[in-house]
Amino acid sequence: KEMMVPETNMLPCNGEMENGFGKEDLSDIEENQEELDQSSHSNIGKPPRNTTGMRHCISQATLTGASPLESPTQILPLKSSSSDDSGYVPIFRSGSYSEIGPKPNMEDEHICINDLCKHIGSSKGLLSPGAFYGVFDGHGGIDAASFTQKNLLSFIVEDTHFPLMVKRAIRNAFVKADNALADTQSLDNTSGTTALTVLILGRTMLIANAGDSRAVLGKRGRAIELSKDHKPNTTSEKLRIEKLGGVIYDGYLNGQLSVARALGDWHIKGPKGSKGPLSSEPELEELVLSEEDEFLIMGCDGLWDVMSSQYAVTIVRKELMLHNDPERCSKELVREALKRNTCDNLTVLVVCFSHDPPPRIEIPRTQRKRSISAEGLDLLKGVLSDI
Repeated sequence: KEMMVPETNMLPCNGEMENGFGKEDLSDIEENQEELDQSSHSNIGKPPRNTTGMRHCISQATLTGASPLESPTQILPLKSSSSDDSGYVPIFRSGSYSEIGPKPNMEDEHICINDLCKHIGSSKGLLSPGAFYGVFDGHGGIDAASFTQKNLLSFIVEDTHFPLMVKRAIRNAFVKADNALADTQSLDNTSGTTALTVLILGRTMLIANAGDSRAVLGKRGRAIELSKDHKPNTTSEKLRIEKLGGVIYDGYLNGQLSVARALGDWHIKGPKGSKGPLSSEPELEELVLSEEDEFLIMGCDGLWDVMSSQYAVTIVRKELMLHNDPERCSKELVREALKRNTCDNLTVLVVCFSHDPPPRIEIPRTQRKRSISAEGLDLLKGVLSDI
């Protein structure tokens, strides 16, 4: 049964989301509710491409000079920050870049919205700063990626659970988009797409992923992976696929798809409402942003196939310190992936949470105290007395 929450259409400006998804008590309600109400759908893959050329966009980039940086190499698992930096309010500015790469067609789509309140209007009463970003890596044609890029945000904000139960609204939106790809006759129902989205309200960031695109947080030079790659061979996905009667041939789901979750691909999924090995259900992660969180990288698998998360964070941080331009950072990651001979289309988004470039990382010098043994001291005295 649905657990009720006091109704309101106002979200406070301080980013704590008393009636959104930032408060711990409401998060617990959502999590308990979702455990009672989770539904499974189907998974992803990735064939040919459609559309050519390159696309890029930027918003609010302030160019500033900076100096080189030192960067750790540790990749940490996602941990929700519970520190109460009450005065901290992030700002959102982003840049993106896409290239067709070695593929004959371009099937990637993406979306960058730095001011969510302005984009969706005042009807939802969102007073806190908000943003929405997405990467959609299509296969079997551009139809699924293009449709999802145009409609997924609308499905989220128009859901009856938004903004009181945002996680449920996101899950419902993925289901609605998936079903629409089966029902809309103007679309090719054999087309499919991965979907990676990031919705930020105030300081609370929700990452939803179905597929093998990836979101990585840059936190003072460290790479923190915010999503899991849904490849058929990963342990959790393999167990789920085999439990539902699917098989994996040479790393491909049913010998056809290189991903385990996707929207669309209805020629593989079968009848609507049935549980199959190809799932459209997203995995969700939640994070409370702090002042240490400097930027976010979102990219399709064409980037991550040839580059580690930590290396990408190191590149972006260094570039931001030089010119503070997220679009140029996105372009640099694409250029580096092409240089490393990626075999796929490329789409990269870089989202910054401050107007300023990242600061230099100061590594404190340790003072070593040296001591000498009694025997050594006597030996030294003997040597000195002979001089």
